Amino acid sequence: MLAFITGATGFIGSHLTEALHAKGYTLRCLVRKTSNLEWIKHLPIEYVYGDLFNPEILRKAVSDAELIVHVAGTTKARSAKGYFLGNHVATKNLLDAVAATHPPLKRFVHISSQAAVGPSANGVPIDEKTPFHPITAYGESKMEAEKECLKFRDTIPITITRPPAVYGPRDRDVFTFFESVNKGLQPMIGFNNKEVSLIHVRDLVHGILLAAEHPAGKGNTYFISSARYYNWREIGELTSRIMQKRTLRVRVPVSLVYTIAVLSELYSMITRQPVLLNYDKAKDIVQDSWTCSIAKARGELGFSEQRTLEEGIRETVAWYRERGLLK
Repeated sequence: MLAFITGATGFIGSHLTEALHAKGYTLRCLVRKTSNLEWIKHLPIEYVYGDLFNPEILRKAVSDAELIVHVAGTTKARSAKGYFLGNHVATKNLLDAVAATHPPLKRFVHISSQAAVGPSANGVPIDEKTPFHPITAYGESKMEAEKECLKFRDTIPITITRPPAVYGPRDRDVFTFFESVNKGLQPMIGFNNKEVSLIHVRDLVHGILLAAEHPAGKGNTYFISSARYYNWREIGELTSRIMQKRTLRVRVPVSLVYTIAVLSELYSMITRQPVLLNYDKAKDIVQDSWTCSIAKARGELGFSEQRTLEEGIRETVAWYRERGLLK
């Protein structure tokens, strides 16, 4: 079966591409001439050089695809326009290409985000019935991408998956947390014990493949996440123990987070480069709860995590150390 993947060179996409190869799929990936192929160059891949803004290239790329997994997206941008271009418009372009060519498609899987829906209210985990209430431009752009998918639900066999925070080998965003612990610091945002859902990248890929191949997945949306919810104190203590580091827990006032974010955005304006902590990201991390329920994925797809948080963190730390990123 021919699988067409966008975002295959990235953190989640590279793990997914490896898993598809292991399951016997024929691989076709959309890449740029400048893409870093480090994580997928060992795989037998047909490369399509281009981007999600070239209709002709997209139509050719999807014309005979039996599975399409749309992983590509913009997670860091200098403006709201950048998020909407990379997430909403890009998704629409891909869907338009599918609609124009009518490939022998068994499933189109769109990788969205918990941010498309928004944080939990009053400590109640969100689920697939929770109304959209994104709080950032990134979340709004992912919401609009989902809505674009839903417009085609009657003509394209679409499945939407929503991961929460994702960690694991090859990640460089959550890496900043591990780096802080390695330096003996455990930053805690605000003065409440904030709860989060987490998913190891390989468990996420397992869930994505279930959603892609299970008959129940057609036309449905699923949160793919941990069954448990964690607070950052618990995560920090576990990480410190695994890394054998004594850490100082430092409470960072919310006002300081926003101040740093504003300064980061000023730096971004000067360098014309996106930064990890912008004002939108600050709004995300100061929320008290980012938790989601996996009851639907568990009940309809049979999804469950394959590793514990401790196993996942051990594997992630080992990879960072092997790469020389942590000493």
